[in-house]
Amino acid sequence: MDTQLKDKIALVTGSTAGIGLAIATGLAAEGAQVIINGRTKARVEEAISAIQKKVPKANLLGVEADFSSKEEVNKIVSKFSNVDILVNNVGIFEPKDFVDIPDEDWIRFFEVNVLSGVRLSRAYLPSMLKKNWGRILFISSESGIQIPNEMIHYGVTKSAQISLGRGIAELTKGTNVTVNSILPGPTRSEGVEGFLEDLAKQQNVSTSTVEKEFFKNARPTSLLQRFATVEEVANLAVYLSSPLSSATNGAALRVDGGVVKSAF
Repeated sequence: MDTQLKDKIALVTGSTAGIGLAIATGLAAEGAQVIINGRTKARVEEAISAIQKKVPKANLLGVEADFSSKEEVNKIVSKFSNVDILVNNVGIFEPKDFVDIPDEDWIRFFEVNVLSGVRLSRAYLPSMLKKNWGRILFISSESGIQIPNEMIHYGVTKSAQISLGRGIAELTKGTNVTVNSILPGPTRSEGVEGFLEDLAKQQNVSTSTVEKEFFKNARPTSLLQRFATVEEVANLAVYLSSPLSSATNGAALRVDGGVVKSAF
């Protein structure tokens, strides 16, 4: 299938690991020029090297930025004024009891998980509308629908992302610009892999045993009954970034393995 992404310019925030790296790799493999983003120059260079090993002809650029600062976001926009595809993937999470979450954590989570997407979308939407083509994606989470009691602040920001995506989509009516949200479920990212290995060592069992227990006890509604791979999530992102997805706009699409027990 020709995804018609050749020569499109894509910015993927938080793309040095996990889902972001997989999305960047997928877009590069389809011929898009991809801007890789991480917090440090070293991490960006490592990610670029990793992608080039998989996609030797990848057309890649890099920019480091910390999304807890609006000045850092402005730096990205100043450096790259023209973007066809914006993937708002950067995000932070941390399990913590609700009563122990201070205002500072709420503000930090909102700053990184929500306002980063607000700022970048606000910067790039006008040019997308002017040229009558563009894609904006928010990598949200099924936690935005089923708020996890172990990290309520994270879930709230993911709900906000979904609302933000739908709201911005309303501004694209009658154009070839689309704005959608992707809701991954439990995904075998770099962090999850380390978590599984640590638990396996502590319990003196295999990682596959830990995974089975997780879905038996923590996510029993999963139909997949395993962690999705980052590539499985990235496949949906690549499609939604493509001209082929032109009739999908204002949607919140789940790639959660059926964790959310709902037909809608």
